[in-house]
Amino acid sequence: MKHDRLPAVREASIFTRKRFQFASALIIGALLPWVLRGPLPGELSEASTVNTLVANAAAIVIAFWMRLSIETYPGIRRAYVIFPSALSGHGLTLVWFTMARFPYDRVGLALGFVLHVVWLYALYVYADRRVRRRIAVVPFGKVQALQAIDSVDWKVLARPRLHDARNCSAIVADFSADLPDEWEAFLADAALAGRIVYQVKQLSESLTGRVELEQLSENSFGSLLPARGYFYLKSFGDFILALLLLPVALPVMALIAVAIRLESRGPALFRQKRVGHTGKNFTVYKFRTMLPVEIGDERHAAITQDDDDRVTRAGRFLRNTRLDELPQIFNILKWQMSWIGPRPEAEVLSIWYTSEIPFYRYRHVVKPGISGWAQVNQGHVAEVDQVHRKLQYDFYYIKYFSPWLDLLILLRTIKTMLTGWGAR
Repeated sequence: MKHDRLPAVREASIFTRKRFQFASALIIGALLPWVLRGPLPGELSEASTVNTLVANAAAIVIAFWMRLSIETYPGIRRAYVIFPSALSGHGLTLVWFTMARFPYDRVGLALGFVLHVVWLYALYVYADRRVRRRIAVVPFGKVQALQAIDSVDWKVLARPRLHDARNCSAIVADFSADLPDEWEAFLADAALAGRIVYQVKQLSESLTGRVELEQLSENSFGSLLPARGYFYLKSFGDFILALLLLPVALPVMALIAVAIRLESRGPALFRQKRVGHTGKNFTVYKFRTMLPVEIGDERHAAITQDDDDRVTRAGRFLRNTRLDELPQIFNILKWQMSWIGPRPEAEVLSIWYTSEIPFYRYRHVVKPGISGWAQVNQGHVAEVDQVHRKLQYDFYYIKYFSPWLDLLILLRTIKTMLTGWGAR
């Protein structure tokens, strides 16, 4: 852990503060387009111009709220969410105008969107991307594990003085440790002074995106129970989206099936028994990406290694783009899977992992998905030690089960599809 000398990093400035970014976005993305209509006689007071001013402001509020909700998750760069959140905010206002038939200025609305996005990216390039967080550490209890997290500069406090943590954005402590009285008073003073104070376990989860299996207890299982309301709402949304995409997906799947049959013998579809929600078995559908082989050891056959010589040329492309998962749209329509969730494992592998890894079956408390938190963070794994780490990502997803985490996974899945990393 870093103690005295910290690496030179750019200090946070006014440009990185949330209030400044929000206020400046309102000025650039809402007020400026309205003012630019000023040279036209009477434009500023016309209903369409005023409506556009209000709509641009509302879009910026929505986008800012979305960014705050998503950026709390680990591994997220602000650049990933600037455009999607702005597009969502301004898109919602456009839908509102279309449905309500209120007059609005199309040029002003488009200009507000462009200026909003350009301004936020300018702030990111100029200030945000070069700023590293610096967090003060109270040196008691289980705080040593933080040293493995290199995305933060850690400053271990030598004495309980708030002045020593003046250049830190937050303070972290192990509240379960037996802290001396003066350090307990220090944490109380920090809270009263408005300083952010983290519990070490929650901060570690937030920075790594994993829930440590060794720290699970009965209380942890209660906190890992996913929100049931969102669970059912998400299932319904998954079904509707799959139904809408089916007419577009069918022609694409037909072309892929033809390409697979032309390259190698065997069926275009691959069917496999996997373990799904509540531990029930179901048949998953994928495009076949490997040459048909005689199955000897079922466990070995179910594991795909990196650079597996069984993978065909077409199959490698399908895996890298994740198009081999496209037939699972039928699993979604059968209410067996979700678009996003822990990946379902083959039945033979699930039995193996359950016998080797504590709490493994708990991952079945949510529906399995085509893409998931473990996939965008870790990629493809098969051996028990790797699956142990993957399960930590799955538990993080279950614990923080929300539409914002799903949206983040969607954005990172799109990146995976474009770059090929993490897709097998």
